[in-house]
Amino acid sequence: MIATTLSGWRAFWFRPTRAYTLGVVRIAFGALIVIWTAALLPGLHDLFGRDGIAPAPLREPFRWTLFQIWTSDQALLVGWAVLLVAGLAMTVGWHSRLAAVVVFVLVLSFQYRNPSAFNSGDVVVRVEAFFLMLAPSGAALSLDQRRRTGSFWSTQIRAPWAIRLLQLQLSIIYLGSVRSKMSGHAWPDGTAVSYALRLYDMLLLPTPHAFSADPLLVNVATWGTLALELSLGILVWNKRLRPWILAAGIVMHTTIALTINVGFFTPAMFVLYLAFVPPAAIRDLPSTVSRRLARARGSGQDRVDVAAVDAQCTTGGRR
Repeated sequence: MIATTLSGWRAFWFRPTRAYTLGVVRIAFGALIVIWTAALLPGLHDLFGRDGIAPAPLREPFRWTLFQIWTSDQALLVGWAVLLVAGLAMTVGWHSRLAAVVVFVLVLSFQYRNPSAFNSGDVVVRVEAFFLMLAPSGAALSLDQRRRTGSFWSTQIRAPWAIRLLQLQLSIIYLGSVRSKMSGHAWPDGTAVSYALRLYDMLLLPTPHAFSADPLLVNVATWGTLALELSLGILVWNKRLRPWILAAGIVMHTTIALTINVGFFTPAMFVLYLAFVPPAAIRDLPSTVSRRLARARGSGQDRVDVAAVDAQCTTGGRR
């Protein structure tokens, strides 16, 4: 029994598998970093500069940042530009390991330069950057892999420990969220969603007052969110239920993102969702797309042929 458990535990972390999933996660995360970095630019000097709202870097234990060493506004701009380039490099998989290290160091540096400018979504971004810095993220779907094999859409066989860390992070986030919410009063009372929908300075798409004031609807929405987060933290490990529970999570996060300004929390969570995509599905994606395009072209050609025959018949009838 113990030997079987240990064997399963080792297989879970280290059984060699094709790294397609890691490649997709790296691409999505690189694109997220590009957008995240671009979002910093409008307030770059106001949020992080010497004359901004946080003129001096924090000097706390374990909160080291590059901008404690280089404190000028010029260094800030250079750091921003390097982060943007590193994000692009991660997206295409060019010198992936070096790019991932640069991304993590600079994301950490910006977030520790002025923590008040960020929220929990940015913390998820930082955690993902850390995992991908440690992972062989250029082992699939990358220019690095193309340089090795001559094909971008190819992969190495690697131990899946990095993907497992990302998957576990998703469960930890949801279970931690449920635990935190249940320790207060608004969520167990069923009123938390009503409070959230009354934060008018954070609303992107205002909801009808009748919804936020209706006790039944608010209770259903509040407890339904708790139930879904608990399910996502646990049932995502059931292969049969996984597609359905992840689809429900996508609907939940998309609804929140369209309603309330939650920053980068939603796209950061979707990066974690990609860690559950099977490697075989990604491997077969080009052929699947090609077949569907060919089928669509064939259907379109059939419709054109039918239309041509109908036109000829009509013309012949008029004659």
